[in-house]
Amino acid sequence: MLLAIDVGNTNTVLGIFDEEELVRSWRVKTDPRDTADELWLLYRSLIEGYNVTGLAVCSTVPSVLRELRTMIARYFAEIKCTIIEPGTKTGVPLLVDNPREIGADRIVNTLAAHTLYGSSGPCIVVDFGTSTNLDVVSPKGEFLGGALAPGIEISVEALASRAAQLRKVELVRPKSVIGKNTVEALQSGTIFGFAGQVDGLVHRIIDELEILYPDTGEVSVIATGGLAPLVLGISETIDFHEEDLTLIGLRLVHERSQG
Repeated sequence: MLLAIDVGNTNTVLGIFDEEELVRSWRVKTDPRDTADELWLLYRSLIEGYNVTGLAVCSTVPSVLRELRTMIARYFAEIKCTIIEPGTKTGVPLLVDNPREIGADRIVNTLAAHTLYGSSGPCIVVDFGTSTNLDVVSPKGEFLGGALAPGIEISVEALASRAAQLRKVELVRPKSVIGKNTVEALQSGTIFGFAGQVDGLVHRIIDELEILYPDTGEVSVIATGGLAPLVLGISETIDFHEEDLTLIGLRLVHERSQG
């Protein structure tokens, strides 16, 4: 069985694969102060009962990645391990100015999106996390670049901290776009506003893709990330929701790298 670990700035997602089937997954908070032993105690409690024979890891938090390396050397030394970093064979060409600055999660998302949805044309992955990432995938599975925007939660927190009469609200879809009170108005501006932002960016990206690839099929737009459910059914451009896209990408890279 493969244990896939996706360390994000806010949450860490872990999944157990039996061959191609994701049999169990967990979402826990990311704490950049955790030590290797603390990580091991947490992960061991989750995966108890599963026979882990492989490990695939990506991280956007350098301090956690450092401790993960120590944890792997100490507790997983006997199993095959793949850490997604510069130099790892992912099979994803990075057609950008500086490939080393592309986050590992964006690379594995590209591979998973192309594998699952790229048979008919280009893809756009919209990852709703700490930041909102729009990653563009060519019909050949190449990473073309994308757009980065502040995430939904940090935008709400920033507004509440800077505006004296506004406060952090529960992120749920309001009854109407026209809010009748401050809470509803904030919810409307956040939920409908972010959906509109994504739709606007997607339309502009598609316009450029149609120039780059005039003879390819339709563009597939895939939503992922912990906050994606907030805009599903509101965004007009999202075609698919794949909650476990990054975990699937980690499995695919592990299979390729271990050969």
